[in-house]
Amino acid sequence: MNDVAAGAQNVRKRFGATTALDGVSFEVMAGEIHALVGENGAGKSTLVRILGGVIRPDEGQVTIGGRQCHLSSPHDAIASGIVTIPQELQLVPALSIAENLALGDPPVRRLFGVEALIDRARMREEARAQLASFDFAPDPDLPVRQLGFAEQQIVAIAKALRRRCRVLILDEPTAALENREIVRLFAVLRRLKDQGTAIVYVSHRLEEIVELADRCTVLRDGRVAALVRRGAFSSADLVAAMTGRAAEQQTIAPATPGDVLLEDAEARADAIRVRAGEVVGLAGLLGSGTTQVLQRFFGLARSVSAARVSGQTRRLDNPIAAIESGIGLVPPSRRLGLVMNQSVQDNILLPSLGLHGKGLRGRRAARRLVAELMDLLDIRPRRPELKVSALSGGNQQKVILAKWLARRVDVLLLDEPTQGIDIAAKAQIHALLCDFAARGGGVLLSSSDLSELANVCDAVLALRHGGIVARIERTDRLDEERVHAAIAT
Repeated sequence: MNDVAAGAQNVRKRFGATTALDGVSFEVMAGEIHALVGENGAGKSTLVRILGGVIRPDEGQVTIGGRQCHLSSPHDAIASGIVTIPQELQLVPALSIAENLALGDPPVRRLFGVEALIDRARMREEARAQLASFDFAPDPDLPVRQLGFAEQQIVAIAKALRRRCRVLILDEPTAALENREIVRLFAVLRRLKDQGTAIVYVSHRLEEIVELADRCTVLRDGRVAALVRRGAFSSADLVAAMTGRAAEQQTIAPATPGDVLLEDAEARADAIRVRAGEVVGLAGLLGSGTTQVLQRFFGLARSVSAARVSGQTRRLDNPIAAIESGIGLVPPSRRLGLVMNQSVQDNILLPSLGLHGKGLRGRRAARRLVAELMDLLDIRPRRPELKVSALSGGNQQKVILAKWLARRVDVLLLDEPTQGIDIAAKAQIHALLCDFAARGGGVLLSSSDLSELANVCDAVLALRHGGIVARIERTDRLDEERVHAAIAT
């Protein structure tokens, strides 16, 4: 198929003094997977929001099916056949699968020819039929909250197609998926493509783009830097187009660990231990317990846990106890680590309130610290008064790191720290973690990106059912293949 399903012509959009899009033209064909890539702040989110009816362009036009459209809301976009599935799925966890699929347009039946009632039997049958096309056969009465993220994603896609979706926009759809779930999602997307659905695929995982996309548009500084077809680009080509320079391979030197900063209080063979100057990785399939390990050390476990912190036994009843013990957590969702309606400065200073002195002198010291950290972490724009919600994902992640550096914690716990951020911001965060460790800190890092663990960590612990099944040291050929073999067996 070569019909243009949707497009944008010469679109411009400004937010105050910032130009987000500067004359961008983009189109996706029916039966095509068209990838959209770029660094954080390149304009991807703005273009997707314009196509999805969330915001309107200052100049230029949006076309659907070859005709100009004025989209004033997401409802307008959906009515025109464009559905966006964001990284944070818009489902109602407490409702059933069938109810979520039918939300807003449930099947009804007439009672005595007058009163309309929801036809729940038909709603269940329609849900079964919709999900069967994805080789997914759950109980339609099951609450969505009981599904894994990958299964919730299938429900969200099925819901989009029920709305007669012609253009499906996916924003970082694999950020929280493991390899086997990614394979399943790709099979679903290829099937939709064969059926004529146009798919806009936004991702920072460039190897996926190379495998999946028919075409790829690269944005840089609000402009189209490249438009390439399948087979004519590699991950390195995309990096060069995104950044304007060739990809740089980061080399991590083996660490010389110091004293133990954090370890399980119970003496056992598989106890987790993090030493000064060390980055320790946690790897495992979904349900392996990596997140639970981090939560336990941050006082978020359901039962009270104890740990030895710098040689002293501490009861980690809650996050306050963990923070006071010199431990900071970067959660998997940025919304769990930030107060979105507060400023960058307030977020950075939140864990260390009262530590910088009182009065005018204290306020000045706090402002200087925020400015220094924003420079150190390259948080853009350099506007501490800006609401943190206005920042790109990569810069929001840096703000979370900055708040723990402001607190001067000894141990950083990180759960998927580079999820959904671009390659440049990812490299910056890796360098910051290594610098934190080199200055005597300890890092415990959980990631589903096995190449990240292999490249950054001094040792990787493979977990299954909450227990350690293997430990791979950097000095003993630490690479992605070995980590994958350890968690898969």
